[in-house]
Amino acid sequence: MVANSSPQAVEQSVKVPQRLQPLVDDGLISEVLSRLMSGKEADIYIVRCGDTIRCAKVYKDAVKRSFKKAAEYQEGRSVRSGRRARAMSKRSSYGRQQQEEIWQNAEVSALSRLANAGVRVPETYGCVDGVLLMELVTDDDGDVAPRLDDVLLTEEQAVEDHALMMHYIKLMLCEGIVHGDLSEFNVLLDAYGPVIIDLPQAVDAAANNNAQKMFTRDVNKITQYYATFAPHLANTDYAREMWALFAEGELTPDSDITGIYYSEESEADVDSVLEEIKAVIAENEEEQARIRGVTGEDEPD
Repeated sequence: MVANSSPQAVEQSVKVPQRLQPLVDDGLISEVLSRLMSGKEADIYIVRCGDTIRCAKVYKDAVKRSFKKAAEYQEGRSVRSGRRARAMSKRSSYGRQQQEEIWQNAEVSALSRLANAGVRVPETYGCVDGVLLMELVTDDDGDVAPRLDDVLLTEEQAVEDHALMMHYIKLMLCEGIVHGDLSEFNVLLDAYGPVIIDLPQAVDAAANNNAQKMFTRDVNKITQYYATFAPHLANTDYAREMWALFAEGELTPDSDITGIYYSEESEADVDSVLEEIKAVIAENEEEQARIRGVTGEDEPD
C-alpha cells in the first residue's frame, strides 16, 4: 500500500466510486480524494472524514478476488449460526454473502485485537457494507508511508526493525493470530518503525492445520528481507523457536526470543554422535591391542 503523492496536496476530489457512495450519503465520508492502490483483495482510497484524512478499503467480491487457496485461510474460523454454516457449505447466494462478511470481519477483529496487544497496525473506524475505514499511515511529511519494499535501510536500522518485527510477530502469536501473508509488501514504514497491514486472511494459530506452515513462511519472508541489509540475520531461526514455545504453552509477551533454536532431535543427534565417537575409540583401542599381541610389542607405559 504505497503512493508518492501527499493526501494534503490533493486539491480536488475524484468521482465517488459506487461502493463508497452509501458512506458518503450517510456522512461517514465527506469526500473521496484519490485512489491509492488496487490490490488482490481490495481497492484503497484516500478519503476525508470531516477534518481527518483516512483511507477506505473496499473489499473485492470473492469472484474478483485473486487470493490463492482461500479455503486454507478460512479453516478454523467459527460460524455460530447453523443456518450460516449450512448455506456456506452449499455455496448458496446467502452462503457466499455470509462467507464474505466473515472474511471482512476477520480483518477488523484481527486489527482490533493486535492493537490492544501492542502490535503497530492501522487504527480502524468501522466496516460498513464491505468498506473498512481506517487510519492512513503517513510519514513525517504527511505523505503516505512507503512499504518496506520501497525503502533502503542501513544495516543498523535493518537489525533494529527486524527485532521489532519479531517482537510484533511474537505478540501476534500470543494472541493466537498468524498473519498468513506477511512480507515486505504489506508492512509500512513510518517515522516510528514498521506498521503491519492487510490481515483479512489472518488465521487462528490453534485451530488452523496450516498455521505453523504459514507462520514459518511469514517469519522467514520478513527475515529474508531484512537480511538483504544485514546478512547475518539469515542465520536466525525465530520461526521454530517461537512456535516451539507456543506449542508448549510457554510463549508470553515477555518471552525472550533469541533466534536460536535447539530441537530435541538435535540434542539426540549430538548424543548419538558422541556414542559413535566413543565406539570408534573403543574399536581403535581394541585393534591396537590386537596388533600389539600379534607383533609382541609391549603395551605403552
